Order: sequence, then structure tokens, then C-alpha cells
Amino acid sequence: MLSKIISLITSIIMFVAPAADFPAANVDTESFKTNYTCVFVHGLGGWGNYDPQYRVFPYWGLLGGDLIKYLNARGFNTAAASVDPTGSNWDRTCELYAQLTGTRVDYGKAHSEKCGHKRYGKNYEGSALIEKWDSENKINLFGHSFGGAAIVELAQLMSKGSEEEMKVTPENEISPLFTGGKGDYIYSITTLAAPLNGTSAYYIKDEINSDPYADFDERTVTAAVGALTQPKTDGRDEKDCAGYDLSIDGAMEISETWDTFDNIYYFSFACDATEVDKNGTRTIDKKDLEMIYRGAGPRIVNWTGTTPKGYKVDESWQANDGLVNTISAIAPFNAPRCDFNKNSTKPGIWNVMPIYKGDHMSLQGGLLKTNNVRLLYIEHLTMINSL
Repeated sequence: MLSKIISLITSIIMFVAPAADFPAANVDTESFKTNYTCVFVHGLGGWGNYDPQYRVFPYWGLLGGDLIKYLNARGFNTAAASVDPTGSNWDRTCELYAQLTGTRVDYGKAHSEKCGHKRYGKNYEGSALIEKWDSENKINLFGHSFGGAAIVELAQLMSKGSEEEMKVTPENEISPLFTGGKGDYIYSITTLAAPLNGTSAYYIKDEINSDPYADFDERTVTAAVGALTQPKTDGRDEKDCAGYDLSIDGAMEISETWDTFDNIYYFSFACDATEVDKNGTRTIDKKDLEMIYRGAGPRIVNWTGTTPKGYKVDESWQANDGLVNTISAIAPFNAPRCDFNKNSTKPGIWNVMPIYKGDHMSLQGGLLKTNNVRLLYIEHLTMINSL
């Protein structure tokens, strides 16, 4: 149902607002040392190559035109995954692995029994997303929003596996995803406005629901977030859902299990749609946001509080892109990091790119506020290939 609604809405948008015509970009292929396949993973409520609506309205590029096709036409090899738009981070990661390997989705014996849902999902045999994936044919992973958590989780499982799954699953039936030892299949990770430590947007929905003065924008975003983050109604554990994994408590619980591996390059782009005035007050202007973020952004910029598990959300969380706190998108809190320096880029540490001024959808290309990010991706992919 969700995909049908998205398809209908985006078809209407495409009809009334044709794609922008951006100039081509020259690519310095002579500087390339590698040219590994780039796999893009969408965020909450998103879609990819396996979904019919992508052909009508590409998640990557939006009204600016298909970014994947644009990059492929310039010598890069790119593809867009299609994981569950409302699934938990674990489930989305398992789906991503199956698409990359052309196998049946295996959510794991331990996980499926613990969370109360079916162990196996869709079979991608014969329809793998990419041609070959191993230590010689590595990939570069790009994750927007909730997709950022999925690609970091994939690197974790490929590198170290899952002790829980190995403990309870017979050797002849365990998915290779859970056995580890394949961290060298991944060359780089780039997160894009990703709530790596969660988002306070998850907590403001209760505040909005109890506020008799909440406006239309606020109630609309609350309804949308609620619909996309609710646990599935198939009897599974209520924590096995996007909502819990996007909360600050849930996201930090996940990120504490992540390592930063010495053989992988890490990059992060965080967005900020706020401004600080001469009095030091941080504000966000609704007109600078896509419509879907006008209810959350102004609330986030004024919100402080304590999560159910006792984490104190202070003023450092108020800079945001309309949905995700800027501080959360920089890097997992327990991970090593440094500001990006093109002359000393190293693996095994989060290379933090300059903060991108824009809202949560700006790195996709914008929706009603068309944003040309083609050159950003050309430059970033060229840099990765030149390492």
C-alpha cells in the first residue's frame, strides 16, 4: 500500500514539475586507482532499482533526474538497492546482503526466533543487484538517512559475523553473512544525513500529539512518522522495527555493537538547515525546508529532554536538517573521527565531510526544492577512486 501511495504521489509531481536540466560533468578518470561498484541504499520510506516507482521517480536524484543513470553514463558503476521501507535495521541489512549476492533473504535463525517472524524472505536468485562481489571485486556503500545504519551494520556482519547466529545455526544452513571474515569485500562507506545515533524527531511526536496548539504541518509529520515507524502487525517483537532503531536509545544500542575497521574508508555527510543569530539563538525557517519536514524541524531546534533510558538530549542536538540532528549524522559517538583532509585520508576512521547546508532531502537532489548534487557525487566518487 505504501509503495502504491508513493508511486501515485510521485507520478503527479513528475507530471506538474519536470526534471531539472543540469549540465554534464567532466570526470578525471586518469586519477582513478580503483573503480569499484557503488551501491546506494535508501532511507525510511524509500525505494530502489527493484521497485517500479523508481523508474517514474528515482529516489536518487528525484526531480533532478536519475543520479544512478547519470553516474553510470560517466564511467562509474552504480546501483540502487531496495530494502524494506519500514523494516528494522537488521532486517534491511539482511535484505541488502541477499540483493548483493543474488540469494534468498535469511534474517537468521536466532533473530527470527527472538523477534517472532519468518526466517526467510524474498529470493533474489537470478536477479542480483551487482554482477560480482568478493575481495577482488569490492564495493563502495552509500546510505542515505536510515540507509546509513544498514551499510554500517552490513560491514559489521561481513567482518565479524554474528555470534548469536553462529551459536544456534547448523553450519550447513547458516548464511555467510553471519559467519564473518569478509570485511575486505567493502572498500568504503559513505553515510548521508544518517541518524547514526538516532534522532530526537522520534520523541517529539508525543509532544505534538499532546499539544492542542500543534499546527497542520506538525500533525502531518507526526502521522507520517508514526505510519512509517510502527511495528509490523505480524506478531513480531515491538522493538524489531524502524521506530525503535531510529530512536536515540535504540540507535545507540545498535551503534555500541559497531567496530570501525582498519581496511574500510569511512565518510559522513551531515546536513544542517538551521542558523544561529547574533544573539546565539538557533532557528530554522520553514520556508527553507521541504514541506514534509516543516513540522519536525522547528520542533527539533527547540527540543531538549531525556530519553526513556536516561540519555540527556541537550542543545548540541538542536542543529538539524528537518528530520535528523546534525550531531547524530557526523559519526557513531563511540567511533574515531577526524575532519576530512584530501591529502591525508585514511581508512579505519570516520572522515567527516564539511557540513552540508540543506535539509534532509537535499543530498537526494531535493523534491520541490530541486538541488543539484551531481557534482558533489562526481567529486566524492572520484576522490574515493583516487585513494
